[in-house]
Amino acid sequence: MSDELLTRLDAVLPRTLDDLKALVAIPSVSSQPEHADDVQASAEQVAAWLREIGCPDVAIVREGGQPAVVASFPAPDGQPTVCLYAHHDVQPTGDVARWTTPPFQADERDGRLWGRGAADDKGGVGVHLAVLRAFEGRPPIGVRLFIEGEEEIGSPSLRAIMDAHHDQLVADVFIIADSGNWNVGAPALTTTLRGVTDCVVEVSTLDHGLHSGEFGGLVPDALTCLCRLLATLHDERGNVAVAGLVHSQAADVEYPLDRLQHETDKLDGVEWIGDGSVVQRNWNAPSISVLAIDTTRIADASNTLIPAAKAKVSLRVAPGDDAEHAAQMLHRHLMTHAQWGAQVKISDGSVGQPSTIAVDGPGARAAIDAITQAWGVAPVMMGMGGSIPMISDFQQAFPGCEVVVTAVADPTSRAHSLDESVDLDDWRKAAIAEALLIEALAQEKL
Repeated sequence: MSDELLTRLDAVLPRTLDDLKALVAIPSVSSQPEHADDVQASAEQVAAWLREIGCPDVAIVREGGQPAVVASFPAPDGQPTVCLYAHHDVQPTGDVARWTTPPFQADERDGRLWGRGAADDKGGVGVHLAVLRAFEGRPPIGVRLFIEGEEEIGSPSLRAIMDAHHDQLVADVFIIADSGNWNVGAPALTTTLRGVTDCVVEVSTLDHGLHSGEFGGLVPDALTCLCRLLATLHDERGNVAVAGLVHSQAADVEYPLDRLQHETDKLDGVEWIGDGSVVQRNWNAPSISVLAIDTTRIADASNTLIPAAKAKVSLRVAPGDDAEHAAQMLHRHLMTHAQWGAQVKISDGSVGQPSTIAVDGPGARAAIDAITQAWGVAPVMMGMGGSIPMISDFQQAFPGCEVVVTAVADPTSRAHSLDESVDLDDWRKAAIAEALLIEALAQEKL
C-alpha cells in the first residue's frame, strides 16, 4: 500500500468509527416486525454515506423482503470489478438487562467497540466505507456494494434480489466481510461453512387435555412424547443420530479445548459432546440443536395431560452435503421415531446450503498477500461452524466468479449473544487489508 493511501485511510477511520457507532445505535432487527422502520432507517443511512462518498449509482431495493443497498462505482477501462458484501441487519438482543451496556448504545472500551452488530456485521459495513473513503470515492477498479438487510433471517429474498439486479451485482470477485478471524491479532480466510435447515415438529396425543390423576399412566402426554422424540436425535455420546447425513474432512488445524472453554464459558462439570477433533465436530460434522419448545408455561401449569407440544429443531449441514437432502433425512427421522403411536406433524423452515470456498484463485491469492501485510502474519485457512448460505447463492448466480470470505469478528466477539463487540485494532487491519486487496486487483487485471 502506498504511504499516501495508508495516510488517507488512517485519516478517515475516526469519522468512520463514529459512523459505525451511529449505525450500531439503529436497532435494525430484521426478525422483529416492530423494527421494520429501523431496518429501513439503517439502509437509508448506509445509502446516504455512499452518496456522500460520491458513488454515482446507489439504490435501496426490495424484492418482497427487507431493504438492501445496491451501489456501484464503474470500473476504469480494462480493470476488474469486485462486489463488497456486508449486512446491516442484526440479531435480537435477548435479555437487555444482562448486557454490560445497552446493546444499541455503542460503547468503546478496552480496545473494543461494544454493541449489537458491532462485529456482525455492521463492522463489515464500516470497513467498506473506510476503504472507499480512503480512495476518495475513486477506487482503481470497479466496485459494487451489496449491503443486505435480512441475512440474520436466512436471506429469504436474496435470490430474487440477485435475479432482479443481476447486472448491478455481477463481479469478478465477491468479498464477503461476514465471517470470523482465528483470534484477536490472528486473521483468517474462511474455506468451509456449514449449511442450515430447521423445522417445527408438533407431537399430539389427545384431542383435549385430561386430568393427570385420572388418566396419567395410561394416556401418554404430548410433552413427554416430544421429549422422548427429541432425545433420539443424538446418541449417548452426543453425536447426531440421524441416518443419511454427510460428514466431510476438516482442515488440519489445532483447536485446544482450553481455548474452546474460554470462548464458550461452558459450566464446570458439563462435558463436551460428540466424537472426533474439535474442528471436525465444529466445522465438518452435522449438529442438531433444539432451539425452542412451545408448551404450557410453568406459571400456567395445572394437573392436566398436555394434548400437543411443539419444538423448533435446527440442523447444521456439513460441507459436502445438500441442505435439502439433510432436511429430508431430519424429517424422516422425526416421523419414524415417535414412541407410543404419538402423531407427528412437521412444518418446513428455512434451508441454506453449505459452502466450500477455494483459496487458489487470483483474488484469494491477492487477499492472502494483503492480509499478511496488514496483520504481519499469514491468515489461517479455517472452517466455520456457522452458516452463510448466500455464498453458495453467489456461486450459483454468478458462475465463474471468485468468492473470498474475510472477517472483522474474532472468537470473543459474541456474535448473536450478549455483549457483542469487535476488536478495533483488527477492524483497522481489516480495512488496510481490503484497501491493499483492491490495489492489488487493479494491478492483477483479472
